[in-house]
Amino acid sequence: MNGIWTQFGGNLSFVCLAISLWAHFSIQFQRHSLLQQKIAFGIIAGGASIGSILLAVEFHPGIYVDLRFSPLALAGMFGGPVAAAFAVALAVAFRFAVGGAAMLDGIVTMAAAAGIGLIAHFCIRKRSPRFMDVALLTLALAGVIVASMTMLPTVSNANVLAGFGFPMTALNCLATLLCGFVLLKMQQWQLERSILVTAFSQSPDYLYVKDRNSRFITVNENMIRLYRFRTTAEMTGLSDFNLLSRPLAEELYHLEQQVMETGEPLIDCPEQIEGRSMLASKVPLRDKQGRVIGLAGVTRDVTERAALERELRESKNLLSHAMASMSDGIAMYDKKGFLIFCNEQYRSAFPLSGDARVVGAHISDILRRVAETEERVGIPEDLEEWIKAATASLHSNKDEEIQLHNGDWRSIRTRLAEDGAAMAVVSDITATKEAEIALRLSAEQLRNLAETDGLTGMANRRAFDEAFARETAGSARKNTPFSLLMIDIDRFKAYNDTYGHPAGDQCLRVISKCLRQSVSRPADIVARYGGEEFVVLLPATSAKGAMIVAEQFARRLAQENIPHSGSEFGRVTASIGISCATGATLRVNPNRLLTEADAALYDAKTQGRNRVLAHSPDERHGMKDVG
Repeated sequence: MNGIWTQFGGNLSFVCLAISLWAHFSIQFQRHSLLQQKIAFGIIAGGASIGSILLAVEFHPGIYVDLRFSPLALAGMFGGPVAAAFAVALAVAFRFAVGGAAMLDGIVTMAAAAGIGLIAHFCIRKRSPRFMDVALLTLALAGVIVASMTMLPTVSNANVLAGFGFPMTALNCLATLLCGFVLLKMQQWQLERSILVTAFSQSPDYLYVKDRNSRFITVNENMIRLYRFRTTAEMTGLSDFNLLSRPLAEELYHLEQQVMETGEPLIDCPEQIEGRSMLASKVPLRDKQGRVIGLAGVTRDVTERAALERELRESKNLLSHAMASMSDGIAMYDKKGFLIFCNEQYRSAFPLSGDARVVGAHISDILRRVAETEERVGIPEDLEEWIKAATASLHSNKDEEIQLHNGDWRSIRTRLAEDGAAMAVVSDITATKEAEIALRLSAEQLRNLAETDGLTGMANRRAFDEAFARETAGSARKNTPFSLLMIDIDRFKAYNDTYGHPAGDQCLRVISKCLRQSVSRPADIVARYGGEEFVVLLPATSAKGAMIVAEQFARRLAQENIPHSGSEFGRVTASIGISCATGATLRVNPNRLLTEADAALYDAKTQGRNRVLAHSPDERHGMKDVG
């Protein structure tokens, strides 16, 4: 039995050695594609399986017991389908060539071992394998081996399970654990090396290592691009004398030799290479005995930073000049409300409180000084509450316009910075404000002129049209009645012909006065419609209410008793048409009010004048003689 364990131990050693050699030399295959790496791993695993078959213990003629299954399972788990296929193909081909009674059983078991490796591979394909995964693979492989020794006819009839079942299963499991651990470590080392290589090669800085004579040992990709090489190998062995002008190369060489001789690193030394501004840091490299064997360098391209710093200096100088010569005042308050910066213009903008506006002053103290000097118009009586509210609102984006005691105006635009500070820009807007007030007054006067009849002082036709559209729409929304009076002075042409136009103008003024006295609500609108025609808009007024207004006007006009020899009544009279509508009519066709009022006025004139006649868009309400 000791001889059998010895043979199995040698078999185990061979399998572990084969996998260890692969782990040692696999680093060389990283230069090849991933497919080529998997093929190579499959070949190594297949070779390990073949070597195990060659070292197998012959249990019966044609029946061999060995550790061939462990490499195949590991090939499936760590190499995937490609590695498993190559490993199984090699092992099966060799086993087929060997032949023997248990050839078919052996081939089936080898395929099953690779199959459980593939299952493990697909279960962990989205993450890195762990030792627990190897342990589970080991248990699964043990199950496959035991199952094959009990279920496959040739090996079960030969009673392999009873004779070699335990050592073969145990040593296959041990081989799987040991080799799996080696492969896990290999992957971990490869990952760490890959990270280091990637970090070195893809660093945004220029990285390099030089020997004792300042010749390049290795460089990263940025160095290759800087000196226009294609590969790292092309720069290996070169020095700065091969790349730069001789004066610059000599300067760099002496600096590097000084670093290696003194052992003192060189940090952020400025260099000019290929027309670009650089900052170079160089440190000596030592072996285990502490001897300097070379140096490692990191060179950072600061061309853009240098340009930005230059622009910043220029901008700072320009800003200082602009701050001194600008007309606006600028102040900066920190998060706590303390003044941290202001220009002279800011203090000059507030002549009475300028002495309090100094760096270090708090906004509340400045506002208290403003209140004491009464510099600002409109400060409320509750002074402390005003100061508290103004201080709290300092750190918010806002635009203010304030008036000083002397009538001047200041615009204060406050904006928040990212750090919480508040910047205030103060402008003298006195001239602008005065022009704005004058413009507003002029606009108001022009608007009044545009909307007022010059003779009567009441609204003109343009103002009436705007008011009519606005008020009818409002009544339509509220579903309230809306009435309209249309008034025409009877025989007014004859009045002008008889008494002259000045008298006619005076007559129109008297009539407009009577109309204004006849309406009592601010919402009622009286307008001169044209010539001797007038209109009255009566929102929220029924036809009955409109009739009352018309009668009041007729009575007032009669009381004026303006003589008119050209009239059949002997005095100035008026004919009045009334129209009233609500709801749907106002929404669909508000102009029907005008049409009906005009029709009512026409009927009043044709039926004898000096009377009031009401029409409705829906029905006619009646007529009343006011003579």
